[in-house]
Order: sequence, then C-alpha cells, then structure tokens
Amino acid sequence: MRIVLCLLVLLAGSAWAQEPLRVISLTPSMTEIMLELQADDLLVGVLDGGERPAALRALPSVGRYGQLDMERLLSLEPDLLLLWPGSVPPAQRDQLKRLGIETFSAEPHTLEQLIEQIEAIAERVGRGEQGHRYAVSLRERVRQLRQHYRREQPLGVFYQVWDKPLFTVGAKQVISDALAVCGARNVFDDLDLPAPQVGVEAVLQRDPQVILAGDEAQLASWKAWPRLRAVAGNRLLVVPDKGLERPSGQMIDATERLCALLEAQAPE
Repeated sequence: MRIVLCLLVLLAGSAWAQEPLRVISLTPSMTEIMLELQADDLLVGVLDGGERPAALRALPSVGRYGQLDMERLLSLEPDLLLLWPGSVPPAQRDQLKRLGIETFSAEPHTLEQLIEQIEAIAERVGRGEQGHRYAVSLRERVRQLRQHYRREQPLGVFYQVWDKPLFTVGAKQVISDALAVCGARNVFDDLDLPAPQVGVEAVLQRDPQVILAGDEAQLASWKAWPRLRAVAGNRLLVVPDKGLERPSGQMIDATERLCALLEAQAPE
C-alpha cells in the first residue's frame, strides 16, 4: 500500500511539473516573438496595441498600451510576463514585482541585442532549440544585408517618427542600427534618448540626404526647405511599413525592405 501511495505522489508531482507555462505578453513585439517561436500555445493573455494577429484574436486582453488591467491579469494566474519597459506604467511594474510574478523585460538597442533576446525568450519558455535555429538564420540574414548594402560613405538619413511636435530616433533606438545595416547613418545618432524631440533648425543644420517618415502628409512640410539635400534630390521617402517599429524577428524583413528602398532612391 505504501509503495502504491508513493507512486501516486510521484506521478502527481510529475504531472504538476509538466504543467504548461502560463505566459502573458505585455507588448505586441513580444507577442510576435512568441508566434515566431511557435510558442503562442503558452500565451494566456496579451496587452493590446494595434491589430492582433489572427491566431490570437480569442485570447483574453489585459488592457491596452499604458493601461494595464491588473485585476484581469491576476485572474489569469501567469507564471511569466513578457514586458517592454514603456508598455506598463512604473507604479504597476513595481506592483507586479511586489507580487512576485516573474518578468522578462527587454528593450534592444541593436539588431544583435534583439536576436539575443529572442534566444533568451525561447530558452525561458522551453523552445531553446527552435530559438537557437531561428537566431542563427536571423544573424546570417543581417550579415548578408550589412555586406550587400555597405557604403564607404554612409547615407545621412533623418528618420521622422512624428511631425507635430517633431520626433526622431536616437542612437540607442534599434532603428538606428537598422539604418546602419542598410549603409546609412541616423543624422541624430549623437543623441542618447530613444525618441528625442528635435527642431526644424537642427534638421536643416544636419542636412540629411534622405528623410524617412510614416506617410506623405508628414513629409509634405519639408518641401518648404528646398535647400535641404533630401528635398533638392526628391528623396522624401515613406517607410515601407511599420515593421521597423516592432522589434521582433520580422524586423529583419522590414530592414531588408528599407535597404532596398534606400538603395533604389539614394544618390550614387
């Protein structure tokens, strides 16, 4: 009888140990990484921020960007939270820490850091081998892009995040590294802030060869400054898509599209 009881205890313990990890993603980019790792079966909730992937439409929501529904999150009993520092207000981040819920926080500043973080997430959610294979393929693609689009004199680019007020990306924003992969240089790469506000005068002074923005409307105002090299050369370009603003594996695809755009439009 004692042997039977011991076996039952061991079996129960084994079943408990194999319970699937319950993961909540608090940023769309990390949700995307979980999909890329084929680990979306572990997601029990997501923080909404834009249109959801079709495969996750039925998942419970734990709020929207900057507005976390703490009660809803706790009801889902997560084992792990995937977090982008700016996606949750500091007070709620502190509350989650006090509650003892494990958090994986990431904010990559380069494409290599992004790939390392994808590998780290894969290890943590039990998809280590798959994550390693994916990381190897991403690194090789980045290497090929750097080699193919390398320029002796990098192309000076102003990347406009918004126009009123005028925001750009700084040196520690991963988009700056994507530009470097394409043989370009962010003309504000001396600023440490990820999204610094700048003035028109500063852009005029740095005189970029190319200006990138999200749509034609944001680019239109630069035509009032014909002395800018970007305007004189008709190189006011719309960013191919929003993939550059979501640091997941698909950002390498978005970088490749950006490289092709810059190569087609840039001066020799």
